[in-house]
Parts: sequence; C-alpha cells; structure tokens
Amino acid sequence: MATKDVLLRLRTEKKMTQDELAEKVFVTRQAVSRWEKGETTPNVETLKLLSGVFDVSINTLLGSPRQLICQCCGMPLEDGTMSRETDGSFNEDYCKWCYADGEFKYDSEQQLIDFCVEHMASESWPAEQVRAHMEAIVPQLRRWKKRQQES
Repeated sequence: MATKDVLLRLRTEKKMTQDELAEKVFVTRQAVSRWEKGETTPNVETLKLLSGVFDVSINTLLGSPRQLICQCCGMPLEDGTMSRETDGSFNEDYCKWCYADGEFKYDSEQQLIDFCVEHMASESWPAEQVRAHMEAIVPQLRRWKKRQQES
C-alpha cells in the first residue's frame, strides 16, 4: 500500500479531518492533502510525528516497504510486536520481548537461545531442531554481531 493510501486510511479511521491532522503535526491542511494525493511525502521529522499520532511505525506509514525482523531473536516485526523506547516511540530493530523501555532482556546469545528452545519446542518442532535453528540465526543478527565486534 502506498504512503498516500496509508495516511488517508489512518486519518479516516481516526475520524480526523485534514485540518485536525495538520494541526497535530504542525503543517498546513494543504500539505496533508498533497500527501494523500501522492504529490509529496512527509519528511522524516513529520513521519516521526505521524507515527506518534497514529501509533504505527514509520515502516507502516511508508507502506511496509520491507519486512522487518527483530535484530535480537529473528522474529518478524509488526506494529503490535515492535519494541518501544522510553519516550513511547517505536524501535524498528527489536521486538517487545527482547527490548523494552531502552533495555535488552537477554544479556547473552545463549540466554536467548535457551529461552526460545524452552518456549518454542513442540511435538512438530523438537527442542534440538529449535536449538539448531536459533544457533544458526542468532549470531547473524545485528544485536549479537555488535557484541562480537566489541569483544
């Protein structure tokens, strides 16, 4: 979905006029109209404000141009699973189970992998398969690559 369509849908779902939205993000009604017609796109700072107004990620505002994954555990990210910073803004790098209020829940790859094995293993996906999968994926994620580089 294009940004223009996302903005129009979100605004109408909130039963907001173009004037009301413009006031909330410090632009003119004409600017909102141009966004919704696809003539222009909001700048980065305005996208941040729109993200707060509509409680969706910037990725969603841009029409979800890429699939985001948690850079700690590898889980696909959506607005409902995405972490937030202490100010309430979305952090599009991590899920809410790995990172919340500016802090990581897992201190080591092994701690994360052990937790995932315990909670993801099932009859159709045995613990040893979960462990092998997580041990292959986790070290490739940005959170753990950073820590390896710092060591």
